[in-house]
Amino acid sequence: MPEHRESTVRDDGAVHDDGAVHDDGTVRTRRVTARGASTKERMVRAAAELMRVKGVSATTIDDVLRATTTSKSQFHQHFANKDALVDEVVAWQSRVVLERETTRLRTVKSLSGLRRWRDAIVQQNTLQSGAYGCIIGSLANEIADQNETARQTLAKTFAEWDELLARGLDRMQAAGTLSPEADPERLAVGLMAALQGGYLLAQTAHDIRPMEVALDLAIDHIAEYATTDRRSSAARR
Repeated sequence: MPEHRESTVRDDGAVHDDGAVHDDGTVRTRRVTARGASTKERMVRAAAELMRVKGVSATTIDDVLRATTTSKSQFHQHFANKDALVDEVVAWQSRVVLERETTRLRTVKSLSGLRRWRDAIVQQNTLQSGAYGCIIGSLANEIADQNETARQTLAKTFAEWDELLARGLDRMQAAGTLSPEADPERLAVGLMAALQGGYLLAQTAHDIRPMEVALDLAIDHIAEYATTDRRSSAARR
């Protein structure tokens, strides 16, 4: 098929292929060089940090440009508008959270392992006095009703996080730690709700204690399904 190509050098120094324009009017997606991809990643990371601290609404494109010493023309090479940037931030933060939680939860197969996960979550939030809450929860609270693409990404992230918890409880059940009557999926939902509620209360109070209480109560409920010998040893700890 006949086509015309044009490559341009943008002000970030990266060469972009503006696409092959066919006779039927279709245009191939432009290619971005490594330097252009690096610029985009810097913008997403800076925007993610600004939105974590200031919130999505209060973070402007100009804030991101100042934080990355980039220009508006560079911004528009990678993002059509702020909503497109928000979509990228949500996707990036989701990957960060799921990678972290996969590492923490993939070996959980006992109540003590679940409590170690709880301690890691609490300790991380203690470092900022609970000030910013869960980044995924905060994003969902602010934009879920305004940005459908972001909402779907966040819903998928929560579902995958919940699945990680449920699979840990499955392993506990398979190891005999939990009785066959336990419902891992249902218990995982309760644990996730306790976690997100704890994040919110700790954020509001700037005090980690509500988060500790919420998680402890949720784990205590899971421990009620422990087999008799495991329950006795858990009570002693």
